[in-house]
Parts: sequence; structure tokens; C-alpha cells
Amino acid sequence: MSQSPSSYMIHLVSDATGATLQGLAEAAVSQFRANVHQKLWPQVRSDKQLDRVIKGLESSGGIVFYTLVDEALIRRLEEACHALGIQCIAVMAPFLSGLSEYFEQVPIGRPGLQHRLDEIYFERMEAIDFAMSFDDGQNLTGIESADVVLVGVSRTSKTPTCIYLARHGIRAANIPLIRETGFPEEVLSYERPLFVGLTESADRLIELRSTRLKTDNGGIIGNNLYIDPEQVEQEVLWARKFFKARGWPIIDVTKRSVEETAAEIMVLLQIEEEKQDHQNG
Repeated sequence: MSQSPSSYMIHLVSDATGATLQGLAEAAVSQFRANVHQKLWPQVRSDKQLDRVIKGLESSGGIVFYTLVDEALIRRLEEACHALGIQCIAVMAPFLSGLSEYFEQVPIGRPGLQHRLDEIYFERMEAIDFAMSFDDGQNLTGIESADVVLVGVSRTSKTPTCIYLARHGIRAANIPLIRETGFPEEVLSYERPLFVGLTESADRLIELRSTRLKTDNGGIIGNNLYIDPEQVEQEVLWARKFFKARGWPIIDVTKRSVEETAAEIMVLLQIEEEKQDHQNG
């Protein structure tokens, strides 16, 4: 049960997919300079499944974060951790306690309720289908029904950002901005959806595009205007001018993760919704 002083083990125990728990753990771990190994234990809903977790704890030690809601499983896990001298933290406890007091109700305690097939779930699935249908400008018919349209030159993270937004139920489309072909005029006539320009530093674009070319061409790049420093710099400046001329909000994704870019877009959508409510009120 020993571990190297320079290496740390984190066990994430969930009765569902564990995606939320993983996100919380990664956000917290990022604040520390440590070599961390994560072990996800999803869908832990029975004693047999919990037995596997406890065996893992016995062999590797570490620290445990869990989002179980079944009282019997929680009790077993905490008792096992206590016997092994392992710290065991209930991530959901503050939320459940606060909401229980606020709602004046006892939690249901049924695993996986957050992933039930309800209206919100289907909205998210529909949003993902929408993002895929309107990816990279491949389809413009009906794009006006999007919540947001992301526009940017090649390799500005348009597609992954759209998919991430879709996972939050936001209908996101994206259209590439290409100097040689321009931008579809019919789309520019739409008052809605919200258009957001994505930009990136020329150096970062060249790096990303070079990697893409190497992958596509078996490691061979050659002379290519797609990664020519002067051409890319002009392309970035042209894109910024294009966005500014239309009054679109601009997000520089150079030092942002997809999650950070999406979060800023969500804020922009909230502001836009508040403006609409004010106008209609």
C-alpha cells in the first residue's frame, strides 16, 4: 500500500459515469505541482462492485473521493478506508446537506438519477446532433436556428468548442473563415443567432497546422502557404478586421482550453438573452 513520495494516487468512486467527479478532481489537482495518477471506479452500485474498489485501495493506497448516495455502500467504503488508513472524502455531501436544508427534504438516495432520460438529456443529444450537422460550414440550411455560430480561420478550435457547448444543451454551429472564398452572404443577413469570432496567435496556428499537415501527409510538410508565417499573420489580422467590422464579440483562444472558451461563450449567450428579455419586457 506504499507509494512513492513523488507520486500520488487518487481514487474516484462514482455510482454513475464519474465524469463530473473527474472534472472536479482535475480542476483541484491542477492547483498543485504533483505527479498524480487517477483511478476512476464508475457505476459502483453493488457490494460486488465495491469489493473491486476496496481491493484496489488495498493494493495501491492513496486518497478517495466519492459521489455515492447509497448509505450502505458509503458506510462500507468509509469503514474500509478507515481500516486502511486512507482519507475518504464525500464530494456530494456539502451539496446534499445544503439542498436538504433548503428544500426541507431528505435526499432520495437513488444512484444515477442525474443521468435519467429526461427532457434535458434529450435536449443535449439533439444539440450534439445539431453541432455535427452544422460543423465546418458543411450545411447552412437552418443554421439560423442555432444559439451561437462560431467563426474563425482554420485550427481555432471551432469544432471541439461546439461539441462542448452541445453537451450543455447549446445549439452551436461553426463556419470556417477563408480569405479566398469569403463568407456566405446569406448568413450575414441573419440578426440571430449570436456570432462569435475565434482568433489565435499566428505562432500557435502555425504549430497546430504543421502538426495537422504532418499527420495528413505522413510527416512531410514542404512549402505550404497554409503555414507560411507571413501569410498566417495576414490571415489572422484579416479575420480580426472581419469580426470587428460586424461588431461580433471576439475570443482569443491562444491560451485557453476548450472549456474556458465555451464558458466565455456561455456568458455572452447569457448577456444576449438578458438583452432580449429587456427589449421584450
